[in-house]
Amino acid sequence: MALPVQPPSTTARHASGQVAAVVKDAALTGVLALGLFLFLLGIRTLDAPGALLLGPRPWLLASAAASVVAGRIALHLLYWWPRDPGTRWIRIGLSAALPFIAAIPVAQLLPDVKSRALFLIAGYGFCGALISLRYAGDWRAQSRHAADFASRLRTLWISLEQWVGLALVIFACALPFLPWTDRYILDVSIMVLTYIMLGWGLNIVVGLAGLLDLGYVAFYAVGAYSYALISTHFGVSFWIALPLAGLLAGLWGVILGFPVLRLRGDYLAIVTLAFGEMIRIVLINWYSLTNGPDGVSRIPRPSFFGLQLTRQGEPSFHEYFGIQYSPMNRIIYLYYIILMLALITNFVTHRLRRLPVGRAWEALREDEIACRSLGINTRNTKLTAFAIGAMFGGFAGSFFATRQGFISPESFTFIESAIILAIVVLGGMGSQIGVVIAAVVMIGGFELFRELEEYRMLMFGLGMVAIMVWRPRGLIATREPSAFLKERKAVSGALVQEGKG
Repeated sequence: MALPVQPPSTTARHASGQVAAVVKDAALTGVLALGLFLFLLGIRTLDAPGALLLGPRPWLLASAAASVVAGRIALHLLYWWPRDPGTRWIRIGLSAALPFIAAIPVAQLLPDVKSRALFLIAGYGFCGALISLRYAGDWRAQSRHAADFASRLRTLWISLEQWVGLALVIFACALPFLPWTDRYILDVSIMVLTYIMLGWGLNIVVGLAGLLDLGYVAFYAVGAYSYALISTHFGVSFWIALPLAGLLAGLWGVILGFPVLRLRGDYLAIVTLAFGEMIRIVLINWYSLTNGPDGVSRIPRPSFFGLQLTRQGEPSFHEYFGIQYSPMNRIIYLYYIILMLALITNFVTHRLRRLPVGRAWEALREDEIACRSLGINTRNTKLTAFAIGAMFGGFAGSFFATRQGFISPESFTFIESAIILAIVVLGGMGSQIGVVIAAVVMIGGFELFRELEEYRMLMFGLGMVAIMVWRPRGLIATREPSAFLKERKAVSGALVQEGKG
């Protein structure tokens, strides 16, 4: 007697349907990736005598498409697959393995083993961080005391952020004397610290006051040209010209602030963007003052209490202290100058947040109408935000000029404003430590992809899209309030307007 055939269960049919949907979606994504990357990655130009030929790159095209398909499947496993506790670890393992396997053919494009290893480690760490962020909420929700745990975690984060900041300061002070530090690492560190200072300056305008500024590079340029022109024409030292450059940049911040007092949102962004382009065009066309596109060269270097850090300086630093001359002395000195300027920027910003003007900035960011109803002068509040933020941008610009020794309008394009704004947004608007993390990742981290040449910007864009998808309120979405009742607690970015708190 034949046994009746049992129909498949509803759960099995549902699971098979989901698998088919995942495969179909991943295949469609792969086809779209092939179409998009066909002319970007699949074809390259070849130099030939008297002609320009096109050559195929099928391996690179297939690797990019495979990476996109693997990432799409990982997204399904992490976010869109039903949350079944029994299959959680299987999904975590597959989600971690797929991007890692897909990154192996891409890593083959790098020239040496060290670069490949760093690329794979960075990619795998990024995937692990995303998985941890994805399941952290589930693990907390399964606890009996989820609310108490979240409250303790927020309270712990306040003290943890302070300890992390102290550890970063100690590490930054000791960096030039570590055994593995060389000229390249110091140069990258100086560049990272410069962008940290710029990010903290823009954070006053965007993160605290809530004013979208797309022309912040204009104040950076004003500070750089102010120091360059004052030092070259009048022979003023760096330490005297530095505050003058900051004050001139702050003055231009007030000049920008007056016409935009009634503007908000997109209109404010358009006006500030136009202001940044106006400054750049003026620098190009005012040839008698700025030397136009040729720029300003032979900008004096900073001295150490009158001692020159050069081989033939009079008096020279190494001869005065009786040490052997080394070009690294000047690099280390510049590193400590920008570190000191960045720490001063952070200290002043923290102090201003606790003053009435800082609380007025935060009130303006949350609701301008309510801010006016409380009797706060919104005009002066906006002008102080623009002026102080621009002043710190001018300080950073004067350091950039003395570090480079040469400046030109090409150094102050809109892409610089976009990078500084991206640092503030990705780090978490209003968060000081978030700006540091974002600057290290975006400026220092992408140095790992320098061997990829034209693909660096592609990686930069992919990283920004990933952060905006998984952390739309920035890496640090909690804030420490400047005023609190009875107990200091971190505030989630989801509880404030547009997550800027």
